Amino acid sequence: MKKVPYRNQFSKILGLTLIAFLFYTVPATAQDDASGEVAAADAGDAKKGKALFNQNCAACHALNRKMTGPALANVEARLSEEEGLDKEWLYSWIKNSPGMIKSGDPYANKVYAEYNQAAMTAFPTLTNEDIDNILAYTAAPPPAAPAAAAGASDGASGTAAQAGGVSNEIILGALVLVFGLLVVMLLLVNKTLQRIAQANGVIVEKEKAEKGLPLWKAFAKNQFLVLVTAILLLLGSAYFAYGWMMQVGVDQGYAPIQPIHYSHKIHAGDNKIECKYCHSSARVSKHSGIPSLNVCMNCHKSIYEYTGNPEGPSQEDLENGYTNEFYTGEIKKLYKAVGWDETNQKYTGESQPVEWVRIHNLPDFAYFNHSQHVSVAGVECQTCHGPVEEMEIMYQYSSLTMGWCIDCHRETNVKVEGNEYYEKIHAELSKKYGVDNLTAAQLGGLECGKCHY
Repeated sequence: MKKVPYRNQFSKILGLTLIAFLFYTVPATAQDDASGEVAAADAGDAKKGKALFNQNCAACHALNRKMTGPALANVEARLSEEEGLDKEWLYSWIKNSPGMIKSGDPYANKVYAEYNQAAMTAFPTLTNEDIDNILAYTAAPPPAAPAAAAGASDGASGTAAQAGGVSNEIILGALVLVFGLLVVMLLLVNKTLQRIAQANGVIVEKEKAEKGLPLWKAFAKNQFLVLVTAILLLLGSAYFAYGWMMQVGVDQGYAPIQPIHYSHKIHAGDNKIECKYCHSSARVSKHSGIPSLNVCMNCHKSIYEYTGNPEGPSQEDLENGYTNEFYTGEIKKLYKAVGWDETNQKYTGESQPVEWVRIHNLPDFAYFNHSQHVSVAGVECQTCHGPVEEMEIMYQYSSLTMGWCIDCHRETNVKVEGNEYYEKIHAELSKKYGVDNLTAAQLGGLECGKCHY
């Protein structure tokens, strides 16, 4: 009887304590959340910072290695700990680095001298918030390599493929079983019919073939068949011999292995690099030219490794060994050829020529001018060289035979817009042929002397 009031009192005390705990805990939690949000806002957005970094900084800086400028991973923390510089110094440096150098700032001049007095571009249009976002990106831990995810994906794919294989085996086994049952049924039906025939006194005899001349002797005695066969064999042999001889000197499909693997698929396809950026002489010269390696280094001073597409390498690329490590290794071959020291970011002077293997090679008696076709006629590179932007290994797409060129001249209209040289000729020949648009053939594109002289 005495325990009941005690229990009620204990329950009230416990309830009041719980209410008080919740009352004090909720504001504290809200305060922590608010302070966390303020801290997050002050830290910046790493995702936005990555976009700003790639747009403004990546040409000269990397996160974890020296390039034209210093590595920027954890740059805010490092400057604070090693040099005692705060974020305000970074704001001033990024917005007006030349001004800080002229003002005599010690660390600004130290960096300027260390990196061969390479002037850093000033970014006065970047706000403090933009810089905070960039610093947040440089301070963020590197993303996990997609190997684990890829492995899991491959495992799932493998499991699915295995399950699909088991299912196919079951279906195949069922079909074999049905076929076997049909064969057994046919044998039983045949045996039953033979028994019925024997019961009815019917004798089944196999027909014996009449003895006659062998087939080859009968054929040899028929002179007409021999003559027709000989004519067909001669015509067929001449056809195949002509086809084989017409392929002599035609290297369509030729795809040699180059000393440095260069993927047009990545450069012209994924990165949309204009063909004439590398083959600049195609606009003004007979030859398209082989790009010098300094053209490659315009980009690859900064691009020292291949990180691949966001979607990752395709299954076909993996089967052919085209991994990120493979492409990075080819970039190292380029550095060795030009004598580029990655660590010190300068040329050593020890270069070696790259022995590229020529793919497209016209006979010496055939004249072809790239500038006439590219600059004057406005012919796209893909017209002759095919979908270069899709080629992992460059190959000869067209046959480049005389007949192929003539067909193109017969079918292609002359581009006269913006070309005063052709206006008068085009007007006169249009009246002569009674057409609105002239083809290259009608303009003299089939004259022997145009290509052979």
